[in-house]
Amino acid sequence: MDYADSDRARELADRARELMEEVVLPIERERAGGMAVSSGTIAELRDAAREYDIYAPQIAAEYGGMGERFRDALPVFEEAGRSLLGAAAMRVDAPDEGNMHLLELAGDELQKETYLEPLVEGEIASGFSMTEPLDGAGSDPKMIRTTAQRDGDEWVIDGHKWWTSNGVEADVLIVLARTDPDVHPYEGCSLFLVPADADGVDIVRDVPHMGGGARGVSHAEIVYENVRIPDEHLLGHLNEGFSHTQARLGPARLTHCMRFSGMARRALEIAKAYTSEREGFGSTLSDKQSLRHRIADAETRLHVARTAIRDAADRIEDGDDARVPVSMCKVFTANVTQEAVDLAVQCCGANGIGKDLPLADFYEAVRTFRIVDGADAVHRRVIARDAFADVNREELEPLTRFGDPNTRRGSGH
Repeated sequence: MDYADSDRARELADRARELMEEVVLPIERERAGGMAVSSGTIAELRDAAREYDIYAPQIAAEYGGMGERFRDALPVFEEAGRSLLGAAAMRVDAPDEGNMHLLELAGDELQKETYLEPLVEGEIASGFSMTEPLDGAGSDPKMIRTTAQRDGDEWVIDGHKWWTSNGVEADVLIVLARTDPDVHPYEGCSLFLVPADADGVDIVRDVPHMGGGARGVSHAEIVYENVRIPDEHLLGHLNEGFSHTQARLGPARLTHCMRFSGMARRALEIAKAYTSEREGFGSTLSDKQSLRHRIADAETRLHVARTAIRDAADRIEDGDDARVPVSMCKVFTANVTQEAVDLAVQCCGANGIGKDLPLADFYEAVRTFRIVDGADAVHRRVIARDAFADVNREELEPLTRFGDPNTRRGSGH
């Protein structure tokens, strides 16, 4: 399917596709089912991405990336999503990708030198520490309870976070904390760069969870107790943590969507290959009309998702925050991908739930996508609020209401 991508975007996508076909997918297929890859393998994949000139396309060249426009880099994320190893290879993997974008937007030059450049290079890892356990911030971030109080030229952070993706591996944590309790949380929270080895940072555990697959990414529970950091570790402007976070989340949600649309594409590719070969009841499975129609529906919905993501990306690149289109993309793509992967698993039968193919790992990974970066219900709330913002009551004028006989329409009309 062709899209209105620029020539540069197509060129980058072609490079990414070559890397996937010639390097990433062969390594994935050689990997024993269900086994996580080593850090050495990830380093080799990143070296290959550099050789193919498709490494960190979304980051400015001065910080180690390729300096591509967001819209042009977007198709690379989709190609990367065809394997759980692809995003890590091209350094477009969450959560580091979103954190690098945030550092590029809000960090000062020292912060970029200290954290952004090593992140791009793959020398360090990061976590975004925003979500809190029950009674704290989750789908409703206004419930945030972690605090940061100024003490001279330092900040003292106290709080409890969990589901900090990459938190166990992270060298630096970006922590959202309440800095002004007297105003609305959206106007009284700030972001801080906290070294993971700082005194008072307790990585309690990797929360047991579904997914992980080939990468084995952690989701950490972390307690911050009397954590002292210097004033220069404030990321961005004081009390503008939520606005900085939103600037991170909009593009990050779209790059997530592109990675998962790539997963859906791969899942359907596997399903079509398997059903074209597997025979049953006198013909190949791909000759069964009901199955062909289900594949057709999945392809159609995936095309709509890929088109919507590009539209939202165009709006962001034009300066719009595109909050409603991004929410539409997030909830729709997450469900489209889940349905496509589920269909592929069903098509492949026992081979779908086994781990010789990547479908079982896909199945676990995609279910989390309907929760991370905003649960389905949260995004539907955003969409519905916009949908009901300007209701046209004139559409109901022809109705007859109790006690008000309708005399506006003549009996002859």
